[in-house]
Amino acid sequence: MPGSPRSRTGRPPVQRAVARPPAAGPGDGNPLRNPVVRMRRAWDRPLTAYYLLLGASLLITVLGLVMVYSASQITALQMSLPGSYFFRKQLLAAAIGAGLLLAAARMPVKLHRALAYPILAGAVFLMALVQVPGIGVAVNGNQNWIALGGSFQIQPSEIGKLALVLWGADLIARKQDKRLLTQWKHMLVPLVPVAFLLLGLIMMGGDMGTAIILTAILFGLLWLAGAPTRLFMGVLAFAAVIGALLIRSSPNRLDRFACVGSTDAEKCWQAVHGIYALASGGLFGSGLGASVEKWGQLPEAHTDFIFAVTGEELGLAGTLSVLVLFAALGYAGIRVAGRTEDLFVRYAAGGVTTWITAQAVINIGAVLGLLPIAGVPLPLFSYGGSALLPTMFAVGLLIAFARDEPAARAALAMRQPRFGRKRTGGLTSGRGSDRASGRGPRRWNTM
Repeated sequence: MPGSPRSRTGRPPVQRAVARPPAAGPGDGNPLRNPVVRMRRAWDRPLTAYYLLLGASLLITVLGLVMVYSASQITALQMSLPGSYFFRKQLLAAAIGAGLLLAAARMPVKLHRALAYPILAGAVFLMALVQVPGIGVAVNGNQNWIALGGSFQIQPSEIGKLALVLWGADLIARKQDKRLLTQWKHMLVPLVPVAFLLLGLIMMGGDMGTAIILTAILFGLLWLAGAPTRLFMGVLAFAAVIGALLIRSSPNRLDRFACVGSTDAEKCWQAVHGIYALASGGLFGSGLGASVEKWGQLPEAHTDFIFAVTGEELGLAGTLSVLVLFAALGYAGIRVAGRTEDLFVRYAAGGVTTWITAQAVINIGAVLGLLPIAGVPLPLFSYGGSALLPTMFAVGLLIAFARDEPAARAALAMRQPRFGRKRTGGLTSGRGSDRASGRGPRRWNTM
């Protein structure tokens, strides 16, 4: 047709379709849906558990150092010690624990399994050594410590928690591979007898709180192994009967149970003043370092009842922050245990998560007056190097397991910087300067 545009080849020009905007998705019209979708995608990323474990444990430890420094000053001065005495010891333990965490996070899973039996043997030996006169040291009526010289002591029962998790996970994983867990005797033996051996050594020193945590780890392993309900309830009933007998045999333990929900300040001094500290904190607290209860009114302010001082100085906002961090740590541990195909990783991650969450619930429940005072520290938060070091190593285990997932390994490999590597393409694939010099373009991989 005259006057119509034609191409250089003499053919009519191709009519290109006009680009249309993409159709609106089901949630594009709702402005509140996009953040929800983004949050779900963020939770589903392969490195979510890794970052939650690393970030939550780091924040809990740092905040714990701050609160240990604040809560322990008066106690140190009353003992004619420098005000930063307990803080410096906790800082040293945190530094050593950070090294253990990094070492555990870098260890392969096979090495963790290989360490299970030596750690168990060492824990049993040290826990038996506590009962030897002249070696074991009694603290607050419980003989569960070994003096290392000077002011340094070690509590072997804390190592027993880590030993039971690693050894129990390795044992159950081996039996699961051989399809032996369908029989009750293989489900119980030798896991339950070894756990009762550890419990017996702990109870010889009178430490009921640590025995409760060890029992929780045992039940967590049995639950993850798929123990039948009758078997699970039978072991639970047996442990409840033994616990009731031990409680009735000790007036001190009976008094602790009687103080649950009590307002009698004469008989339940520690429990009532813990509630006073929380109640006086309000929404944002009285300010860091401004606690009143730590001036001799609240016993064990920097150890078992550090959560009460946190509530008094940082208020409801501070205590809720601690709870959120522990919830994030527990969620990440459950996610690692649920997404792995490795049986040892599943049982070990579940055991560590049960250990940390159960101990946190027992400690915080005692401070709130909902549970009897068991004398267990708040994990990663309270003062005490013997409890901090095994717990940080256990967190390193979870981080190693989170890194070992195939998707997480691929994501971490993509994030490794490889600066200065040359592309192997030809001369025509680069820019003008690269063509002139006869080199391919240089690609800089960033984070």
